[in-house]
Amino acid sequence: MPPFVVMLDIKTLKNKLDTIYNHYNKREFVHPDPLEFLYNYKKVEDREIVALVASSLAYGRVQAILKAVESILVKLTPSPHSFILNNNIEQYKDIFNGFKYRFTDADDICALLLGIKRIILDYGSLRDCFEKTILPSDDTIIPSLSKFFRTLKKASEKELKFLLPLPENGSACKRANLFLRWMIRKDRVDPGGWNKNFSSKLVIPLDTHMYKISSRLGFTSRKNPNLKTAIEITNAFKKICPNDPVKYDFALTRPGIRNENFTLLK
Repeated sequence: MPPFVVMLDIKTLKNKLDTIYNHYNKREFVHPDPLEFLYNYKKVEDREIVALVASSLAYGRVQAILKAVESILVKLTPSPHSFILNNNIEQYKDIFNGFKYRFTDADDICALLLGIKRIILDYGSLRDCFEKTILPSDDTIIPSLSKFFRTLKKASEKELKFLLPLPENGSACKRANLFLRWMIRKDRVDPGGWNKNFSSKLVIPLDTHMYKISSRLGFTSRKNPNLKTAIEITNAFKKICPNDPVKYDFALTRPGIRNENFTLLK
């Protein structure tokens, strides 16, 4: 068991988590976070595209992430949905020529946009495509995520291993789970737009902050922050909030991201 584990009964722990949630789960604490871009798009058809682009690039230093995402969205705005449908792959390549963010280049972004376009033409929307993958028997959203990403990869005609990681390869799929949290949950921070009934199947977007917090809470003793660890932590949160296990994700990670003293769980 990790050091400094906080051993609390579920009722006491839930009260403390709710205190943190009520304090931090507000839009005033979002910046800097790629989530903030979603608030600029009222239509779900636009927001789901922005969410996928922003979450896919959510790796590295946050200021660099925001700059990279903004450089793409400024060309997609005012309606990413209309932009994607009204342009073709050659136009994408011309418009995004020269884009580069760490492991992602213009070809990756153009392939992703092509995949999104084909999904919209074939299914009507990203939401409609995703919801067709969900089975009532699935305990988590992970099987659906895998099917959805495989469909998107095929439509993009590029593997996009880094932008669209497959869960079966063991990755915690933090960015993908962020995307799903943003689009499925709806509260003061997560804007939603997809079916909230799937909130109970969501998996924690496991990053360094959440891994350390969850270890301290005794939610996991695993050494690697991989998918198995993310699911173990999610199952622990389900004991506290069965219908919304990722409810506390944003609030719990704020103190670490904002370099504030984390005192509310002491």
